[in-house]
Amino acid sequence: MQRTKLRSIFISDVHLGTSDCKAAYLLDFLRTVRCEHLYLVGDIIDLESLTRRQWWPPEHTAVLLELLEIVRRGTRVTYIPGNHDASMRELTGESIAGIRVVLDAVHEGADGRRYRVSHGDEYDPEQFGRDWMLWLGEAMHRFICWTNRRMYHWRQRRAKPYLPLSIIIKSHVGRAVDYIRAFEARVAERARKDGFDGHICGHIHFGHVRRINQVLYLNDGDWVEHCTAIVEDMTGAMELVHWSESATALGRASREIVLPSPAAALALAPLAAMSNDLSELQPAA
Repeated sequence: MQRTKLRSIFISDVHLGTSDCKAAYLLDFLRTVRCEHLYLVGDIIDLESLTRRQWWPPEHTAVLLELLEIVRRGTRVTYIPGNHDASMRELTGESIAGIRVVLDAVHEGADGRRYRVSHGDEYDPEQFGRDWMLWLGEAMHRFICWTNRRMYHWRQRRAKPYLPLSIIIKSHVGRAVDYIRAFEARVAERARKDGFDGHICGHIHFGHVRRINQVLYLNDGDWVEHCTAIVEDMTGAMELVHWSESATALGRASREIVLPSPAAALALAPLAAMSNDLSELQPAA
């Protein structure tokens, strides 16, 4: 996929300003690919996190500078704020350094298929914000990401490829899988009712290509855990790609055929291998 010319790219949930952001992988991806239209599908800068903790390493500045360079090269860039950069929604209809800010968008693929594009937080259950389990879930997610971060640095020092621990865990917890499936169903049903061929979103940090009731559900994942993006080639085919030490195709959807990403996406890594890594992380007795 190196230096491949793409029609469109969709990325979300970068969470610049947090220690979990995999900015180096994203920067390599942005510098390697070229496209006509780049969609930033929310939670690009984690403004919520920055109000609690000031964290901004040079790699995060480099990502923003690369986005400006992409604009300078003539790529159309559309920014759809998410729930962690929601204050940017006040700038809807305006442009920031050539980047257009919108609440959502309609994308027409090269093959004529029409997709709604949004961050996805609007599909959270109504009671989600009031449920005490929200706090527990976020606390648990922060712990998992902390563990993921430790493993990431440990594997880097040993020249081992990236292993998305948090995605593996999510994919083996029934309640998490149930939430993901219910979210996907809500998104697809709304797209079907509104007459779209599909919906492209992020938000839940679980990249996926899936057909639900004749509607394409495309989630571009994130750059905290998955390190994934949705890309459209010149024929209109959509593909979920993972980008760390190397590019890996996880799912593809053309007019002719849909090859869904596995339900567990990157979590197909054997649990035994994960257990071995975790045991090596433990301090010696």
